[in-house]
Amino acid sequence: MLAKLRRAYARAGRLYKRQLLDQAVSLLGYHRKAAIPALRARPAAPRPPGLLLGRPRTCHPDTLLPILRPIGFAAMQPCGLRLRALLPQWLPAHEADHRRLDYDLRQTLLSASARTLDRLLRPLRVAGRRRAGTRPGSLLRHSIPIRGEWTETGPGWLEVDTVALCGGCLDDRHLWMLDAVDIRTDRAGLRALENRNQYCTLAHIRDLEASLPFALRGLDCDNGEEFLNHHLVAWLRQRPRPVLLTRARTWHKNDNAASGTHH
Repeated sequence: MLAKLRRAYARAGRLYKRQLLDQAVSLLGYHRKAAIPALRARPAAPRPPGLLLGRPRTCHPDTLLPILRPIGFAAMQPCGLRLRALLPQWLPAHEADHRRLDYDLRQTLLSASARTLDRLLRPLRVAGRRRAGTRPGSLLRHSIPIRGEWTETGPGWLEVDTVALCGGCLDDRHLWMLDAVDIRTDRAGLRALENRNQYCTLAHIRDLEASLPFALRGLDCDNGEEFLNHHLVAWLRQRPRPVLLTRARTWHKNDNAASGTHH
């Protein structure tokens, strides 16, 4: 009925169109304002059998994910833009460990856009984030006491901090420095860091302790993740003579380590 009214409406004059609108309202139950666009709509052209609209889907997840998943995890889950630049270097290593890819699949991987790679790997990143609802270190932070006044006597109580040697511009061309100051003797220890990851920071704190002429008894730091992590806490606590770890209050700049005033 609606198709017949549409064909008549397309050929009708103004007066006859009003009659067709009345029929659409009475027979089909349309509101008059809704009947106008319904009758004006043109029927969709029939699609030839076997015709697929849009571009062919060459980046199918079932085909590409078995290759992208191990490469993405091994490369520390970079964004699609960086992964696209890394694929020419990582694909030969993947082929050496698994099997050689056929030419079409290899070209599909190398020609995939950054947005396509992000879309394919997004479920893996979301699944990894949903494992815990708490930020890494937030529970650990609350288990570490806040430093008050220094009442301890004798050496071995250090304040540690990291300082950027950047000249005021935090780009990729700068180093970090680990600065440690003993509160009682004012002895300072400096170590250059390539970055502030947990392993690098802990390795240099261990090296700094080995150079001290006295036993390490306590560390006070800010709330940075280079200090407040399970690796450093376990290293300080799981020893014959545990070392006390304290921290500054969050968002209190005047609580930060006094080592920053020694530059």
